[in-house]
Amino acid sequence: MTNLEGVYWDLDGTIANTELEAHLPAFNFAFIDFNLNWNWDRSTYLDLLKINGGKNRISYYSKLINKPLNNEKVKRIHEQKQYHYIKYVKENNVISLKTGVNRLIEELQEKKVRQFIVTSSSKKQAKLITNQLFKKFNPFEFIISSDDVQFHKPSPLPYLKAIKLSGIKFNRSIVFEDSVPGLRSSLAAGLPTIYVPSNIPTFIDKDINLDCFVDNLGNEICKSNVIKGPKLDSDYVDCAYLEKYLMTI
Repeated sequence: MTNLEGVYWDLDGTIANTELEAHLPAFNFAFIDFNLNWNWDRSTYLDLLKINGGKNRISYYSKLINKPLNNEKVKRIHEQKQYHYIKYVKENNVISLKTGVNRLIEELQEKKVRQFIVTSSSKKQAKLITNQLFKKFNPFEFIISSDDVQFHKPSPLPYLKAIKLSGIKFNRSIVFEDSVPGLRSSLAAGLPTIYVPSNIPTFIDKDINLDCFVDNLGNEICKSNVIKGPKLDSDYVDCAYLEKYLMTI
């Protein structure tokens, strides 16, 4: 009998790389619509990703350049950004699954391990991405999005809500995360967490106590390497490895 009963996946950067591929251009399209003389380049956006949530980034940046926007204006810009994001993703083949994600999701599905998404994206954006990436079957029971909680990551609230909805015990759950806000959220919720970096450079704060860190989930072509955590018995992260990791908690 498996000890693992549930896996909670972050979406952006964990299941698929989307920030630079789709979110960034969507922000810039929205800025044009509002006649703002803003154009976030890659470097600027990477720095702004330290601020969690699109509306928070817009507000923060407006204050940073000494042209603060009121909450209503920020909200309208962000709504336009969401419109462009959805349009851009639908019209351009820019989103793809990260290495090993599909393989592991299918194995979890076969072993009847329940799977969920916990994301800071809107419900509409999250459903769009999952529908595009998982056309044959939807492996996720539910999505906890920014629409579902008052406080977003790094608050533990999104994961606490997910745990409550699933009914799965903390010690029979695993989270996959790729960002500092996400790690703070899942760890504050008391959930075993595996850090899998995205394509965005991330520096983990020293106060974050990671006990499992892999460079990628791996597959038959691309081997997974454990930076910290239990030793792999195969070339990639599989259900056996997740069980092994839970045994160390």
